[in-house]
Amino acid sequence: MFDKHTVEIEWGGRPLTLETGRIARQADGAVLAKYGDTSVLACVVAEREARAGIDFFPLMVDYREKTYAAGKIPGGFFKREARPAEKETLTSRLIDRPIRPLFADGFKNDTQVLITVLSHDMENDPDIVAMVAASAALTISGIPFMGPIGGARVGYIDGKYALNPMLDEMPESKLDLIVAGTVDAVLMVESEAQELSEDVMLGAVMFGHEQMQPVIDACIKLAEKAAKAPWDFAQTDNSEMEGTVRAAAEKDLQSAYQIPEKMARQDKVAEAKAKVVADTVPEGDDGNVAAKVAGAFKSVEKDVVRGSILETGKRIDGRDLSTVRPIVCEVGILPRAHGSALFTRGETQALVVTTLGTGEDEQFVDALEGTYKETFLLHYNFPPYSVGETGRVGFTGRREIGHGKLAWRAMHPVLPDRESFPYTLRIVSEITESNGSSSMATVCGASLSMMDAGVPLVRPVAGIAMGLIKDGDKFAVLSDILGDEDHLGDMDFKVAGSAEGVTSLQMDIKITGITEEIMKVALDQAKDGRIHILGEMAKSIDAARDDLGEHAPRIELITIPTDKIRDVIGTGGSVVRALVEETGAKIDINDDGTIKVASNNAQSINDAISKIRMITSDPEAGEIYEGTVVKTVDFGAFVNFFGPKDGLVHISQLAPHRVNQTTDIVKEGDKVWVKLLGFDDRGKVRLSMKVVDQETGKEIPRDEGGEKANEAS
Repeated sequence: MFDKHTVEIEWGGRPLTLETGRIARQADGAVLAKYGDTSVLACVVAEREARAGIDFFPLMVDYREKTYAAGKIPGGFFKREARPAEKETLTSRLIDRPIRPLFADGFKNDTQVLITVLSHDMENDPDIVAMVAASAALTISGIPFMGPIGGARVGYIDGKYALNPMLDEMPESKLDLIVAGTVDAVLMVESEAQELSEDVMLGAVMFGHEQMQPVIDACIKLAEKAAKAPWDFAQTDNSEMEGTVRAAAEKDLQSAYQIPEKMARQDKVAEAKAKVVADTVPEGDDGNVAAKVAGAFKSVEKDVVRGSILETGKRIDGRDLSTVRPIVCEVGILPRAHGSALFTRGETQALVVTTLGTGEDEQFVDALEGTYKETFLLHYNFPPYSVGETGRVGFTGRREIGHGKLAWRAMHPVLPDRESFPYTLRIVSEITESNGSSSMATVCGASLSMMDAGVPLVRPVAGIAMGLIKDGDKFAVLSDILGDEDHLGDMDFKVAGSAEGVTSLQMDIKITGITEEIMKVALDQAKDGRIHILGEMAKSIDAARDDLGEHAPRIELITIPTDKIRDVIGTGGSVVRALVEETGAKIDINDDGTIKVASNNAQSINDAISKIRMITSDPEAGEIYEGTVVKTVDFGAFVNFFGPKDGLVHISQLAPHRVNQTTDIVKEGDKVWVKLLGFDDRGKVRLSMKVVDQETGKEIPRDEGGEKANEAS
């Protein structure tokens, strides 16, 4: 019934299996990939006809994790998977980026790659398995895809590279790097590193590329067994249209790309395009001619920009290849924020704000591996006005999630440990202008903003975006690329780090001829640029402020025995709620006995800590305590004097003179000072008021009746 085909290899010490023909047989390509006991299904379908009137490739990659894969039921009211989580969005982008450049030029058919995690063994992360499954499914589909690609995760443990470390090994790794590529070239890199050198990072990329080759071979072997017939797709020859457009627009484009200012340059380019469209596109066009003109115009535009850079070594705005645009850094610009910074680099600007929170502000993340708490949040917003456009607002797109995570990875390795700085951190980057890498501006702004807030970073971090123009053997690596250089170039290579090393590296390649030599040149040039940017940042602030901002909460940590946690919480949380109401402080209690006490008011923190100490400590004989009379009886008064602890002040200990009735001296609710005399044979607390001055709370000297009182007790 099933025409099932399977290829199995040993990869990274575990079996990797690619299977097709049994599941999802009506898709153009469907592959079930298994790595250990992690299973991922990738299905590919493309429309048979191209969408009319478009000049882009409509590809959708959608990665989803099903909770049943980990034996769980979704949380929430509806008990059904809803919108994609951050990891699902990031993994979708991770797979989209290396496969998109490999579809045939001119292929404009709607294409979907749907990837589903069916089983998770809690050892092997499904993201790499998903990338492999998608590559294999595309390779056997018959769709004009110039793959396959492979992918690998690279760790760096004890000074050695590790292929696809298991989840429990990742905390020991100083590197989390994902690399994807073809047989000949690297196409994509995404990473977080603990201030590693450029040489170590480059070595990791090349190690990953080498180790993915068996996966590429496995995809080819599966295609040899099960590939469908290639689609009858012929690339459209648009050379005649390009010639027409070139003759009409080349001079105008050359003139436009000598204008340094982005908006003025874009206006001139738009004028040139409008002129070509008016002269070339006939009335009543169904969109096909317009799409061809747009494609030809982009091709001519690309040739003009790239040719000028390679021939002259000068760029659109007049810079040489390695110069970084002018930088202006300002901190503390928002009076009520805990920390703020405005980072401006050329025509790219980020307003970045830091907010310090407590344990109540931690984000609970419900992942397949289990629920965990995230204490560092970085949110990136890209409003349409930042590029002089109108557009939809209020919706966080994939691009914003991806750029925010890149900045998160860059800053995460230099954060202080939780023991020394027990705050929840939220960073928000508002991109107010964009012409170049706004994600790297976010990194720089986040570093400045956190230092302004008093966050003791290990070291400041800066980021820079590199570009590449390559034609044959000639190439030019560009530092601090403009938006046009990104769109029309061959590489987007972002590097963030401190003066000590790289903390994050992201690379997307649009061609297949990137060599190790080019990557080394880019990394070395990026290091020079990063050091320059750090120097400019240091002119405004070079280390964390000595104290937190005026409006930031203060947090103190104390530790209590775990068997006392129940006493602090109380029945149904009654004790901790009362503490919060009485002191005004926020109190977060962890299972290990760590308690975080937070408030904007130092006295609130001190009061809360004092009360918690009372609850969790034992009173000491001979010490004086302030208490409250909770009950009066004929033979004395019961006083609550030490957290939840009560003790009896015998009627003979109420005053230095004879007392006929307890209520002659105290009533319920009175505040009194008592001395703990000791404990009787049954462990009952014995208190005295008569040996303590009730005005000052100090013990009465023995020669003024204290000795006599003690003897009487």
